[in-house]
Amino acid sequence: MSETVLQAGVDVAGLSFEPVAVSEPLMWLVLAAFLGSSLVAVYDDGLARPVATAGWVLFGAYWLVLAPHFILIQKSVIEGLGSVAAVPLSLYAGYLLWNGRESLLVLTRAIGVMGLIYVPFLTIAPLREAIIESVTDQVAFLMTLVGHDPLVVDGLSHSGIEITGKQYPYENTFWFEGEGRPITYTIILACTGIGSISIFAGGILAVDAPWRRKLRTLAVTVGIIYVLNLFRNVIIGLAFGLQKAQFFEGAIMTLFGISDPRLVSYYIVDRILAQTGSVLVLVALTWVLMRELPELAVIVEDLLYLVTGTEYDLGATFEADETDPGTPTPGDD
Repeated sequence: MSETVLQAGVDVAGLSFEPVAVSEPLMWLVLAAFLGSSLVAVYDDGLARPVATAGWVLFGAYWLVLAPHFILIQKSVIEGLGSVAAVPLSLYAGYLLWNGRESLLVLTRAIGVMGLIYVPFLTIAPLREAIIESVTDQVAFLMTLVGHDPLVVDGLSHSGIEITGKQYPYENTFWFEGEGRPITYTIILACTGIGSISIFAGGILAVDAPWRRKLRTLAVTVGIIYVLNLFRNVIIGLAFGLQKAQFFEGAIMTLFGISDPRLVSYYIVDRILAQTGSVLVLVALTWVLMRELPELAVIVEDLLYLVTGTEYDLGATFEADETDPGTPTPGDD
């Protein structure tokens, strides 16, 4: 932390661990393997399985490399546990696929499509800047609607931080003038919702269903996630900037290993409440979307099998709920 500015929301990868050096090549290899297996599957299912299996092994290695970043740097319980759990789950998926569970090729394709959507925002600076500044402007507007108008500054000139993994020469930082040091809340790529959007888009576009129904489901999903994410940023930014969640300071500081008590609001609202809420919302959204697009069940069934070892037949459940056997569904062909 700076001696003059207390900042949260900033990407601090590189303070003590730099995952990009190793994780970025792995990311490209995973994407190549997953998309390659999908292309190969068009001509030869037998060859697609070993290509996809190699991708799952690399995917496990990718999460293994990122785990220390989420645990030690981001201090995110949910992301940390998720990245650790993803290592054995990825290897298990590769094992199951290698041994004949070909339904996992759909999940493999979904992750490949997700990467096609997300990676450009991660690697192309103008695209990343455009979405970050757009979200920042919209969050600023929503803050004014509830009676708050913090100054918006650029993350490079006003961060006050000498050593960071990344700094941003464009306006993406909310500056709150409080007692003592100013507090800043910075919108980074992870705050834009593009990660969650790409996950759902990958699943929706990967399944075998009529395009009209897939595009309709995709439009609704993107809209819901984007709007909810804006409100999430408003709540986190104001709760932290205005110090509205200073509860259990000693326990929170010990739990997350922080030294400045004013960061308590940020960790409570973002790392605990918002991240937990996001998981619950995404699970609920998945359930709702399967009613519109039952074909998504094949992905959810495989994910549940990886976690629980139990087979589920969600597809039959949702198709039975939504389809009258005597009435054709119009507009799906």
